[in-house]
Amino acid sequence: MSKSLDLVIKNVRVVRPNRSSVDLLDVGIKDGKFARLAPEIRAEEANEAFDGRNLLAFPGLVDAHMHIGIYQPLAQDAVSESKAAAMGGVTSSLNYVRTGQYYLNRGGPYRDFMAEAMRLSQGNFWVDYGFHIAPIEAAHIDEMESLLTDHGVPSFKIFMFYGGYGLHGKSDSQNQFLMIGPDERYDIAHFEFIMRSARRMMDRHPDIADHISVSLHCELAEILNAYTKLVEREGKLTGLRAYSAARPPHSEGLAIWIASYLAYETDCLNINLLHLSSQKAIEAALMMQDVFPHINFRREVTVGHLLLDVDAKCGVHAKVNPPIRPREDVEALWEAVLHGDVDWIVSDHACCSAEQKWAKSDPGNIWPAKSGFGGTEYLLSGVVSEGAKRGMSYNHMAELLAWNPAQRYGLRTKGDIAVGFDADLVLVDPQETFVVRAAESESKQGYTPFEGQELTGRVKSTFLRGRLIYDRGKVLGPARGQYLRRPTSR
Repeated sequence: MSKSLDLVIKNVRVVRPNRSSVDLLDVGIKDGKFARLAPEIRAEEANEAFDGRNLLAFPGLVDAHMHIGIYQPLAQDAVSESKAAAMGGVTSSLNYVRTGQYYLNRGGPYRDFMAEAMRLSQGNFWVDYGFHIAPIEAAHIDEMESLLTDHGVPSFKIFMFYGGYGLHGKSDSQNQFLMIGPDERYDIAHFEFIMRSARRMMDRHPDIADHISVSLHCELAEILNAYTKLVEREGKLTGLRAYSAARPPHSEGLAIWIASYLAYETDCLNINLLHLSSQKAIEAALMMQDVFPHINFRREVTVGHLLLDVDAKCGVHAKVNPPIRPREDVEALWEAVLHGDVDWIVSDHACCSAEQKWAKSDPGNIWPAKSGFGGTEYLLSGVVSEGAKRGMSYNHMAELLAWNPAQRYGLRTKGDIAVGFDADLVLVDPQETFVVRAAESESKQGYTPFEGQELTGRVKSTFLRGRLIYDRGKVLGPARGQYLRRPTSR
């Protein structure tokens, strides 16, 4: 006799976005979708029952800012880092990629780049995955339409500092780094033309216009170059303090103003301000929202900028762009989160192994160290741990970690525990305290800047479309991640 459900997860405290309560319910799943939510669903109605043990049940996280394949071969990185995502409760991974050095280490058209990226990704992700694309060459702007229609990529990125500053520090070879011709320029005019192209796409595709967006890494190369010289010449600062001073917060603020005016000039209505790291960046973003109220700005912060400051013992392990900031900036970010001025929290996960991260001859020197580190496996626990201390509701956490990024980026069946949505769910023990140890992570990074931090709120189980992919310390296979062609259909 066939059962009405494939799986029932019993006795869970369901955390839903856009609600004010956490409800003790059973969750019924059929064909990879949530089918029923009720106080009591009999185990006999399902082919399988799973005891949720009164744990919190969050929607599967949408980690909307990851970098898979930046420092390691994409196929290899996809396996290990998506397993790390699964152990942290992430079920949807949206990854920034671009042409140029790192990633696939190639220039040329995205027609060829995407074919290779899709081939290398297939069958290697333990969570569902998609891509954001950065148009680097002038010719890429003409490809934005085909990236949307052929690959379901409606979100595009601008690295505002790339035109005159390196990924890890000052650089004199930007065209070589970006693998563009000698007459090409990656500059403000290029950014303008990206926004104009996005606006045209919104006009041509009104039914999905809300999901077509431009995201910006807001720092200005001219400020970074000048302040890097000052900090190095003075020699008073070292480590994370030196790197923060070399990329000062007003560089973020000024870049946000320029990006916002470009959005106004081009009528590019959907703008995402990525990984805001400082009080000045938040203030600038809110000022621009007041100046241009018709622009649909979204503001992002990372768990790294919420958990670390410049005095962290991890030192160069935490080198990242924009930099880790002083404690007063960390608290300003938390204040913005609690006030509803931040739209989502992400990991900005970029696995950079110890062999690559720092100079072997001078491992404590911040300047030659590479930028970026992993952390998707601590995204939910970090927010639960620190957010709960500050009075943040679980429902608000679900909005920032699942619902809001899903809505913006066109994941129409993700981000909520509701009938008809993908049965992505993560069980969390909000009382269990643990100490972060890199040795316990599935990531191949081998270290973490969060090493030794005590977090309260441990992920116990993760379900992807109704299938258990992580349970009590073990990632379960095979890889079941599917490509997210966006916007997804209900």
